[in-house]
Amino acid sequence: MGNIKWFGSWIGGTLGTMLGSGILGTLAGFCLGSIIDEVMDSRADSNNYNANNQDHYSQGNSYQQYQYGWQNSTSNAQTYEEQRNSFLFSMLVLSSYIIKADGKIMHSEMEFVRQFLRQNFGEQAVNQGQEILLKLFEVQKQQGEQEFRKTIHQSCTEIKHYMDVSQRLQLLNYLVIIAKVDGYVSPEEIKALKEVARHLGLTAKDVDSMLNMESGARADSNIEDAYKVLGISPTATDDEVKAAYRKMALKHHPDRVATLGEDIRKAAEKKFQDINDAKERIFKARGL
Repeated sequence: MGNIKWFGSWIGGTLGTMLGSGILGTLAGFCLGSIIDEVMDSRADSNNYNANNQDHYSQGNSYQQYQYGWQNSTSNAQTYEEQRNSFLFSMLVLSSYIIKADGKIMHSEMEFVRQFLRQNFGEQAVNQGQEILLKLFEVQKQQGEQEFRKTIHQSCTEIKHYMDVSQRLQLLNYLVIIAKVDGYVSPEEIKALKEVARHLGLTAKDVDSMLNMESGARADSNIEDAYKVLGISPTATDDEVKAAYRKMALKHHPDRVATLGEDIRKAAEKKFQDINDAKERIFKARGL
């Protein structure tokens, strides 16, 4: 019953409000609905699932029916799960675009996503989460590059509507990590990251900051990388450096993503520490 329990956690009100309509709802209906059909068909009478022979993209109704059957009895817990799982599904949708940006699906990138799912939902979720990602690759293949790009742009617009800026920044951070995980970020991946950032209401500087986050925090790296973390030039005044740090610290504070779960908060804490380390390097170099 582990698979059913996991899918229940995705559908039981956790994706309902945000993904009930729009392009993300359509993608959820396709990715989750068809997998649910496979899981449930093996455990229940076929008479209960006669309606599942429709086209994949029309499974949003099936998705909505399951959604209300798994309602969480505690509204606070439901809100928490909804934010958390909506974040995770959004991460999978956008990851499918970044992973394919250079035309290759790298094992290291897929393994990062598997580890991410394992940490958030446990071992039983890994195969199903990977299947969702593979189904998103299928959507990309069916739609073609240009049409899928429009799908991603629409998805980003919806994500921007329901996520605050700190949550969107953390989402972008995960996408940057995926691009970096194989040890090389291609020009195509950088272009895709900045494209996604723009439609999320973020900036190219946010991408550059995250790409330089770890190197900028290291004491043995070029000091210019530390400035890139704060999104400023080495020629900035002391006041501009301090203002840039305060702005970064406010946007990236881990408490602002606490509702997304402890694991996501820990990732935000790591990013926040890198920002502080980069600031300390700059302050030390300037004698501040």
